[in-house]
Amino acid sequence: ELSVSLLAVIVIVCGLALVAVFLFLFWKLCWVPWRNKAISSNLAVLQSEADCNKENMADKLKDTGALSFLEAAVKISHTSPDIPAEVQMSMKDHIMRRTRIQRQTTEPASSTRHISFKRHLPRQMHVSSMDYGMDPPAVAEQPTSIGRIKPELYKQKSVDSEDPKREAAKTCGKINFTLKYDYENETLTVRILRAFDLPAKDFCGSSDPYVKIYLLPDRKRKFQTRVHRKTLNPTFDESFHFPVPHEELASRKLHLSVFDFDRFSRHDMIGEVILENLFEASDLSRETSIWKDIQYATTESVDLGEIMFSLCYLPTAGRLTLTVIKCRNLKAMDITGYSDPYVKVSLLCDGRRLKKKKTTIKKNTLNPTYNEAIIFDIPPENMDQVSLLISVMDYDRVGHNEIIGVCRVGVNAEGLGRDHWNEMLAYPRKPIAHWHPLVEV
Repeated sequence: ELSVSLLAVIVIVCGLALVAVFLFLFWKLCWVPWRNKAISSNLAVLQSEADCNKENMADKLKDTGALSFLEAAVKISHTSPDIPAEVQMSMKDHIMRRTRIQRQTTEPASSTRHISFKRHLPRQMHVSSMDYGMDPPAVAEQPTSIGRIKPELYKQKSVDSEDPKREAAKTCGKINFTLKYDYENETLTVRILRAFDLPAKDFCGSSDPYVKIYLLPDRKRKFQTRVHRKTLNPTFDESFHFPVPHEELASRKLHLSVFDFDRFSRHDMIGEVILENLFEASDLSRETSIWKDIQYATTESVDLGEIMFSLCYLPTAGRLTLTVIKCRNLKAMDITGYSDPYVKVSLLCDGRRLKKKKTTIKKNTLNPTYNEAIIFDIPPENMDQVSLLISVMDYDRVGHNEIIGVCRVGVNAEGLGRDHWNEMLAYPRKPIAHWHPLVEV
């Protein structure tokens, strides 16, 4: 009886196992495919609805041209929990492709005078080659500085790390001189009194200083003090007289150059002092003592002269007129003490010279007068991309012409050149004239 009952239990267990296997196979073969089919159909419905929403959103973006709808659509796709990540990414890419706005760019019709100018422009300056994509530029995250140590705040300044020129400028010393003008004889008297704390230029730790005196822009007449041996605090006490009319004093500059005398080699320059406005330092009616710092210099500063010209721009015609008026106090380039100057004006664009024009040549003079107009045809949309290089040249019949000095005007110029250009643009159809100092190339 026990064996019969055990056999019956085994048969029942085996029967239940077979029933369980049969039910599992039935669920696997029939129920799961239908469920997957339903889920895929639901996803297809959701994706079709998303495509419809994307098309509607794209049409709306095309009508309004606003980027805020695109951002809203992307935000909706990111916050939809029922749509898989792959579908959301494909929706975002599809929307970005469909809603990219292609702007049509057209250049204003210009006259035939500007065709040659545009032909010389570099390709990257053409408006049609600019990219108007709506992709926002990637902005790098700026990490917060709270709680971070900045080592540069705790660095100690090293004496060796300082600029040697600035250090030398601090130790060039001072010079003491006086100015007085004799109104009856029209003579300016410069009296060099003393120098203090000059730098040592010799191996023995001393110097042999002397001073050269110029009344710029005239460099033909110069004076020089006596040489004082082995001292860093010389006392000169010497007077020098410059005949100059009173009306020219405002345009004259006093130039003092301090040198160290060397018997067997070239004299070393210690520094220089340039006093530009004589009336600011003294009223010149009585002798006034002046102390000035000696500025570091290795060579004497050369005054190349000045040029006066006017600028005038007509926006409607796209015409820029530069009128070369005159020059003064130019540097002498010939043996005779004069020059044969003329002015060359070059139209530059991104460092390339597009056009150049010249004035006539004035013979044997350092103060030429031209009053000649030079015209360039420049469209208004290109005025912020060009500049003018004005070069004063010395004509030489034999050999190459030499450059006396240059100046530049334009948006990218410096100082007075930029200010003159901006003033011309601010007052169209009005000639604006200024004096410009010439500098070396």
